Amino acid sequence: MQPLPKTTPLTTKRSIQGAGGEGFVVEYEPDSDLRDTEQVPLLEEGGIEAFIRREVRPYTPDAWIKQDATKIGYEVSFTRHFYKPQPLRTLEEIRADILAVEKEAEGMLAEIIGESTQ
Repeated sequence: MQPLPKTTPLTTKRSIQGAGGEGFVVEYEPDSDLRDTEQVPLLEEGGIEAFIRREVRPYTPDAWIKQDATKIGYEVSFTRHFYKPQPLRTLEEIRADILAVEKEAEGMLAEIIGESTQ
């Protein structure tokens, strides 16, 4: 496999190997609608290029890395590390709340439409 290109000009020529092993050159303009990003593990063995070669290129052989858009950093998931879930209410507590609301609402519809509750 060829090394990944480092930049992308407006018109690109790439040598691609077909399914039958034949090689050909394709010229095209990059389509921004097909642009995608990958989150590469910070300590990926072989770096970004090895990750793209192993995880992306088998499915998209003409993929490339846009070096000037590459950002190296670390994402901290605050939810994952700091969120403490509240215990859920029991079914009995929920049932009691529903019954209390039903009792409170009893007769309200009759008052609204003007019927007597007796």
